Amino acid sequence: RYADQLVEQLGLNLRVHHPEIGIAWMEARFGKLWEAGSDGLHRYNQLRKVEPMRRALRALDVRSWHAGLRREQSRSRRDLPFLDIRDGRFKFHPIADWTDRDVGGYMLVNELPEHPLARQGYVSIGDVHTTQPLLPGMDAAQTRFFGLRRECGLHFDEPATSAA
Repeated sequence: RYADQLVEQLGLNLRVHHPEIGIAWMEARFGKLWEAGSDGLHRYNQLRKVEPMRRALRALDVRSWHAGLRREQSRSRRDLPFLDIRDGRFKFHPIADWTDRDVGGYMLVNELPEHPLARQGYVSIGDVHTTQPLLPGMDAAQTRFFGLRRECGLHFDEPATSAA
């Protein structure tokens, strides 16, 4: 619903690519990978996120793309350049130097809706299996991948050549 709201409000031409393996079949074959530690999470992310993204980039013949990664989100993103070259494609990070406050201000000024899960304590939105709300005593990094991983592999697991 939130995605549909943004598509409507912003007039986006959204194309959705799904994993080749359904969640039920994946669980039947491999078990609950999201509960199998760091290695299980890596395999889960490869099957559910990385493979569909790579397939979509190929199918759409994408030569450049934008990502909303920001330096303040984690130590692994601290030195994020504004431009990378990944798998022969330009990858732009136009808000790399934005803070949480910058994002909130932009959303307010441009009348963008808050994600409905934000009011339930979610500080980062991923997927149903590997995202949880921020609870007392938790660090924000623990809300994704049970604190075992910071990245899903879409942005940092493959080799990169910095262009800026």
